[in-house]
Amino acid sequence: MRPLKIGKKGATAMISVKNVTLAYGKRVLFDEVTLNFTKGNCYGVIGANGAGKSTFLKILSGEIEPNKGTVEISKGERLAVLKQNQFEFDNETVLNTVLRGHDKMWKLMHEKDAIYADPNATEDDYMRAGELEAEFGEMGGYTAESDAATLLSSLGVKEELHQSLMQDIPSNFKVRVLLAQALFGNPDILLLDEPTNGLDIETISWLEDFLADYENIVLVVSHDRHFLDAVCTHVADVDRQKIKIFTGNYTFWYESSQLMARQISDKNKKVEEKRQALLDFIARFSANASKSKQATARKKALEKLTIEEIQPSNRRYPGIIFQPLREVGNQILNVEGLKKMVDGRVLFDKVNFSIHKNDKIAFYSRDPLAVTYFFEIINGEEKADDGKFEWGTTVTKAYLPVENGEFFQKPVPMMEWLRDFVPPHVTDADEPFLRGFLGKMLFTGDEIEKKVNVLSGGEKVRCMISRMMLQNPNCIILDQPTNHLDLESIQAFNEQCVDYKGIVLLTSHDHTFLETTANRIIELTPNGIIDRLMTFDEYLQDERVQAMRRDLYGD
Repeated sequence: MRPLKIGKKGATAMISVKNVTLAYGKRVLFDEVTLNFTKGNCYGVIGANGAGKSTFLKILSGEIEPNKGTVEISKGERLAVLKQNQFEFDNETVLNTVLRGHDKMWKLMHEKDAIYADPNATEDDYMRAGELEAEFGEMGGYTAESDAATLLSSLGVKEELHQSLMQDIPSNFKVRVLLAQALFGNPDILLLDEPTNGLDIETISWLEDFLADYENIVLVVSHDRHFLDAVCTHVADVDRQKIKIFTGNYTFWYESSQLMARQISDKNKKVEEKRQALLDFIARFSANASKSKQATARKKALEKLTIEEIQPSNRRYPGIIFQPLREVGNQILNVEGLKKMVDGRVLFDKVNFSIHKNDKIAFYSRDPLAVTYFFEIINGEEKADDGKFEWGTTVTKAYLPVENGEFFQKPVPMMEWLRDFVPPHVTDADEPFLRGFLGKMLFTGDEIEKKVNVLSGGEKVRCMISRMMLQNPNCIILDQPTNHLDLESIQAFNEQCVDYKGIVLLTSHDHTFLETTANRIIELTPNGIIDRLMTFDEYLQDERVQAMRRDLYGD
């Protein structure tokens, strides 16, 4: 029996999941999961890496059949999925790839066009074509191409690419085309797995606005907390083979679950005091919801919430702690006239600035390569085409590069790998000492005997963070620190960067990471820099800054 069923027209729930169980051998992903997803809500699907978030979306779409249970969709509802295979439509034009997102419209269009192109078509055929024309018009077929073109342009795919074959456009644009395909035609059910991957901040903001105004049902898997907060009315938490739905966005779920966990551990606190604290917490978040893009739906949902619905999280959060061996002096980093070109393209030029105590700087650029090359240069991994830089003698750096493959070539156990990075000031790096650093990143027991060359992307990043902590740095440099990490690690990493007493230089696609950590923004452009003492949100909203950006980029 196929799990995907069409329910009765007018059913309350657009998607009804009943007793879904899925196991691969002895590994059980889902055990008797029963849920309803209803119209007008956006559900952020969260969970640790490997918990089954993407697999659950595939079950909902019918791509994967569970061992037991069913998925029922209300009659007449159209479901759209963000496809992950970038090569599936290689022989289609960009515009046609988007149009194929509405499969019924696409087939109907070709059926009627085939009749008109057939010299032997009969009167009955033309009657059929007339019926198809009417149905095509009701679907919005006559504005389909212009609607698809507008969607593509909104996602940063310029008009000159619309008639190109998918195989001829860069991979970062393919991701955007597939996203446009999923959004096209206002589907009743929208399943999005990591839709912000490959998008810049401006495009993510457009997508947030689009989904916040979306009136149908959306399920989205994402590690971007700002995105989840902007679009989600509910959180679907995948944990311990079950899925639970909680009212509110990601931040509400995280803070409420942390509050409940603290209250459970505090046995001396009076019951009524706990209850009032929770009620105050709900009221505060309900008031804040009125300022969000999902204002009405989220505010009403929170106002109906009872404290019984708040539950502590079962998540394990890593212990990321950077402890500087010494404080930085007055001379930290001076940069003068740095320039870098790649393949004849200027990534940045005329880069001049100095770092001061307490600086936490977010580096930003329209070209993501610009910041990566800048970080490589100041870490001695690349050479600039012009200019110079100088670090102060009191600075101890720890660098997290965006690409870490070169660190994991040798098939050595994790413990031995970490031992190679013990700094000179550490005189007693015995097994308990090293195990402590790995344990903070949730590597326990026999896990530390795993060979580092076979680790997953997330495990490698966690090893790199253990290595950074071992250095006792007073300056950390982070290039896309959230890549490959689950939400728990991202949250812990972010909170440590906020609390950290040293210098932070970072770039990230994670809006929340930038907004909460940085007190200074430096944007690298081909014609100079913009350097402002302000938060990231203030930077994006400052009209004078935006005017400068247009001038420097030549818009």
